[in-house]
Amino acid sequence: MSTQTTGDPALVKRAEKRLEWIRSRMPLLAAAREHFEDTQPFAGHTIGMSLHLEPKTAVLVETLAAGGAQIVGTGNHGSTQDDIAAFLSNKGLTIFGRRDDTLEQHHENVEAVLDAGPSILLDNGADLAAGIVARATAATILGGTEETTSGANRLRTELAGLVPFPVIVINDSLLKQIGENRHAVGQSVVESFMRITNLMIPGTRFVVVGNGWCGRGVAQYLRSLGGKVAIAEIDELKAFEAALDGYRVDTAVGLASWADVIITATGQPGVVGPEVFAQLSDGVILANCGHFPWEIDVPALAASATRTVAVDEAIDRLELPDGRSLVLIAQGRMFNLAGREPKGNSIQSMDLGFMLQALSLERVALGAGGLAAGAQPVPDDIERTIARRLLTAMSASA
Repeated sequence: MSTQTTGDPALVKRAEKRLEWIRSRMPLLAAAREHFEDTQPFAGHTIGMSLHLEPKTAVLVETLAAGGAQIVGTGNHGSTQDDIAAFLSNKGLTIFGRRDDTLEQHHENVEAVLDAGPSILLDNGADLAAGIVARATAATILGGTEETTSGANRLRTELAGLVPFPVIVINDSLLKQIGENRHAVGQSVVESFMRITNLMIPGTRFVVVGNGWCGRGVAQYLRSLGGKVAIAEIDELKAFEAALDGYRVDTAVGLASWADVIITATGQPGVVGPEVFAQLSDGVILANCGHFPWEIDVPALAASATRTVAVDEAIDRLELPDGRSLVLIAQGRMFNLAGREPKGNSIQSMDLGFMLQALSLERVALGAGGLAAGAQPVPDDIERTIARRLLTAMSASA
């Protein structure tokens, strides 16, 4: 059963202290907030949200609320930060969910958001869009946005042709792919790995599964700190690019016996499964930075283990019948947000990404009739407007 978050005073106070710093470093959203206060583009609309509930998200939500939006939202599975949920609830918003919710409870939270009857969706992983399609209530939705590759994949496969309203895919933006996916995810994944495991990067053999924008960034930042990095990639063109960038390239199975650490970054289910597990050396670490906790086949791994030892809240050691042990980070969830002491992507990168969200949602609210149905990229004029603002800011600080 879904549970509406309450504004616990201690949690609210903690969030307020964290948000003071983060707001001060998000000038793009600050400018959007001032603009929305004047224009009220979301007046009369309820935005249903399913998005990681962390401090940068709270600044986006404040920005949308300043534009007249009513917000009903929940986090993504395993990444909700309870102080941020309490803070938003204390502001009069309807928020569902906690950090320790099970996957079943997360799905119930999504249903609770849809029960509120939103007219615009702010989605991450296409959970809300899939729920609307299942309910056959799409006629009530003006349009929405989708944050990530995993959700875009769902919109273009299982939900293709079933979503009769426009969905602007923020992750289709080249601006986001460069600024947030490559550089911010790369930085945050490496930072989170070091913080959670307390292990060194130099000399460690890393296999990054996937050479998309996030995988490229993870590989780049690992190598820049002295890691030995190989890329597992089945797409010929992406594999070719990785090879020319100087990485060892093979399939995940082919690289498994070489690896000390495997990090998945594909958005696809089951890319590391029993075939890979069988080839791994004792003590290999498995971690995922994709949106859904399905890239590592955790159920298969757990079923094959004779014993699972919780080393701490973010590290499990699974002992196998042949005497080997494998180490799993954050139960296979997105470990830079679901792991211990989560920081997520850098503040500046999320200012960029959430500015794309804010202006795309404004376009939906004011001009959905001019947009095609289904998944589509961020309008070019929005991308270029933000790019110009970013270049001006970077030149001013050079």
